[in-house]
Amino acid sequence: MISPPTSPLSGIQFPPRTLSIVIPAYNEAPTIHLILDQLKKVELAGGLAKEVIIVNDCSRDNTEEAIERYIAANPDLPIRYLKHAINQGKGAALHTGIREATGDYVIIQDADLEYDPQEYNLLLNPVLRGFADVVYGSRFMGGNPHRILFFWHSIGNYWLTMLSNAFSNLNLTDMETCYKLFRRDIIQGLRLEENRFGFEPEVTAKVARVPNVRIYEVGISYYGRTYAEGKKIGWRDGFRAIYCIFKYGLFAKL
Repeated sequence: MISPPTSPLSGIQFPPRTLSIVIPAYNEAPTIHLILDQLKKVELAGGLAKEVIIVNDCSRDNTEEAIERYIAANPDLPIRYLKHAINQGKGAALHTGIREATGDYVIIQDADLEYDPQEYNLLLNPVLRGFADVVYGSRFMGGNPHRILFFWHSIGNYWLTMLSNAFSNLNLTDMETCYKLFRRDIIQGLRLEENRFGFEPEVTAKVARVPNVRIYEVGISYYGRTYAEGKKIGWRDGFRAIYCIFKYGLFAKL
């Protein structure tokens, strides 16, 4: 009997695909360990491994000490800790984390408790099934729980999203969402410039221009914070977002 030919790849152990979780942190000492506990418990779809990248944007509280304690106490969670020597803004922290990511996919996670890491798989599903290259998690679609907070923030978010859609020719319901998941090659292929909250409209405008990109949106939960609880975005950031929509929607290249 003739044995079937042996594949040259048989017996080779390929490393698992990886999700890089980029966490910008600024004065998040009270909650950073809680969000890390949550994402540690998540079992990722498709057997994906985790790469956690925390970028401390020169916090003025004891965020660094909290992160270092957590890393020491949880050696089984792969965490890479990076920090800025001066405060540069959330967008700059995201630039650093995205640049350092090595996973197959990259997702953005705030250091507070407004978004639930258990929902990573909702965003991963269209990508792992081969339908999507980029997935946005919308706080305004689906039947997941949403904390009721500020009317004018909701109105502002709606109009910013509509204005962004007009320039990007997308039909998103939540351009400003934190939860955005990208194939790593796509997000690392963009030349990102915005150092603060202009990151959201900029990355949306630029990813919409990627040839043949497939963008999906899924409903997620939202456990929003008040300003007393640490929320940082304000009306000035809204005006910057409008400026960025025009700037990157009309003139910017990838």
